[in-house]
Amino acid sequence: MISLSTPLSELADRMRTTPARRWSAMHDCFGSWVDGSTLRSVLRQHLLSLGPDKAAALIGRSRETTTHFAWCLRDREAEQFTFWLHEYKPQSDWRPGYADSVHNHRYHFCTVILRGGYLHERYATTIDPGTGLITAATLLRRTECHEGESGFLLADEFHRIPAAADHTMTFLVKSRPVSPASLSFDPATKIGHRHVPVESRLEELTSRI
Repeated sequence: MISLSTPLSELADRMRTTPARRWSAMHDCFGSWVDGSTLRSVLRQHLLSLGPDKAAALIGRSRETTTHFAWCLRDREAEQFTFWLHEYKPQSDWRPGYADSVHNHRYHFCTVILRGGYLHERYATTIDPGTGLITAATLLRRTECHEGESGFLLADEFHRIPAAADHTMTFLVKSRPVSPASLSFDPATKIGHRHVPVESRLEELTSRI
């Protein structure tokens, strides 16, 4: 049972005692903590309890993508994970190139759908040894995911969310980055990209000025 008096703290306590190298075990820990609609109450209370300073810090850690808003709920330097709330935009507002591309992540993560749902696809990819970019992607399976369902993805696995119901929200626990970059592939244009986070580009920026 989730303790409403300490939003997110119970999950953080549990995950700190789970070996970070075993992400399947992290997902088991995550799954045993998730308690249906109660999780939405926990997150709502957490957001309502934020004072002005903590609310400003949350906003500063968060970001907008072409398909959703990624709200960083918890990021403590001593912890090997971060907590996020993803708020998907209406499908009509999506722009190509993020969740709807075939892609992996720099981190492992667990996720649960708080409301709505989406179409989730997993892929096998072919990567050019010279460029390091994806040159082809083969669909492995397609699943309709609904409210309350959870799962996890490792950093070297590729997936895609081509469609999501309006007002879809998900809660995620992400590991710290295990790779310096991620890859994506546009099924329509057959073009691959490598993505490096802006925070790791300062040295390169300085050398280019």
